Amino acid sequence: MVRSTTPFDLVFRAQRLIGPHGETSGSVGIRDGRIAAVEPLDAELQATRIVELADDEVLLPGLVDTHVHVNDPGRTEWEGFETATRAAAAGGVTTIVDMPLNSLPPTVDTDALEVKRKTARDKAHVDIGFWGGAIPGKLDELRGLHEAGVFGFKCFLLHSGVDEFPPLDSTQLDTALRELAGFDAMMIVHAEDSDAIDEAPTPHGEDYGDFLASRPKGAENVAIAQVIELARRIGARVHILHLASSDALPLIASARAEGVRVTVETCPHYLSFTAEEIPDGATQFKCCPPIREAANRELLWKALADGTIDCIVSDHSPCTPELKRFDTGDFGVAWGGVSSLQLGLSAIWTQARQRGYDLSDVVNWMARKPAELAGMRSKGSIAVGNDADLCVFAPDDAFVVDVAKLQHRNPVSAYHGRPLAGVVRETWLRGTQIAGDGADTSQLHGKLLTRGEV
Repeated sequence: MVRSTTPFDLVFRAQRLIGPHGETSGSVGIRDGRIAAVEPLDAELQATRIVELADDEVLLPGLVDTHVHVNDPGRTEWEGFETATRAAAAGGVTTIVDMPLNSLPPTVDTDALEVKRKTARDKAHVDIGFWGGAIPGKLDELRGLHEAGVFGFKCFLLHSGVDEFPPLDSTQLDTALRELAGFDAMMIVHAEDSDAIDEAPTPHGEDYGDFLASRPKGAENVAIAQVIELARRIGARVHILHLASSDALPLIASARAEGVRVTVETCPHYLSFTAEEIPDGATQFKCCPPIREAANRELLWKALADGTIDCIVSDHSPCTPELKRFDTGDFGVAWGGVSSLQLGLSAIWTQARQRGYDLSDVVNWMARKPAELAGMRSKGSIAVGNDADLCVFAPDDAFVVDVAKLQHRNPVSAYHGRPLAGVVRETWLRGTQIAGDGADTSQLHGKLLTRGEV
């Protein structure tokens, strides 16, 4: 038995704990907001406060979501840092990285980054990092943003949906990747080919099949091939965002085997829903690239298992109910994006357990790997020296999603009415409870993160 004579601020005792090497039992000692000890369950760790998890609860590391559209400032009516970070905390997410577009101004230079930081500073219930943007006319700003601490850079290869964040053409993408390779920064890419989509049928009306045909797999496949070839030639680091097309998986696996520096994410909605089940006019399911067929979904799950897909992040892209055009149900004009920041863990656990995966797999995909992707060395796992970011999860509990009870600003979600397995009971950020019974949500505990300091 391990006996500690130096008291900790807080100790968790858990019959089930997901550590770096899988599930175990254990005691976790926390001092000054960091994990200072991970010992056997019977270790006599002294602390000011001891939290004993119930028999049906599992201690997880706080999730890291590297793909969140907060839309603040400028489109705060779509979401905002206050509501987004409350939703994150309620869903067991302790760290988010905010996308550079849909806010006004977009985060494409250091002045805009400072505006974003100033906006977020007094609204952070969880830790927040920032991506920079790579757009035409602003490529000379990339180094300055990198030095200011963004975690990498996002670009589009087709219209982003907002005019102030235009796409890069092939020449501009080449230029940007060469610039980023000079200081080993990562480019994260919305990989759909504009020409392929221009040649596809124009989306209109309530039929989801028509919308699906307007964003074919080929648009993803061609764009991903282009990004991989440039990364191979230049030696740049690239990351494929929100992969929906299973057809691209062999290309990605082959490139990685050849040493191309490419990583890949997918999202809960691509792993939960199928095109066949989306009703006519149900624009809450619209996102780009789109939710595809059931067989495609199963191939994405297999790619997670074999490591071709690295991680799962939300691509939380909310808007006001009016922009979803529920009045007409027209997929052609509705805003594309699925709101899921609070629901990702339960959504993925619901699907993962049905396929024989365990909580260690889910933690790997939703905490450890996203943290590694962003270079956050002190996040994503229950390990000595890491931030004491923790989630108390009840995997055998269940609930039915009610949008009126979510922390998101707007009551819109594709998950409304859907039964999900697993309930987040408590969330802790650096040893302070930020969600669940007993949490003091009137106080702000989140920090603004800078690359290299996490």
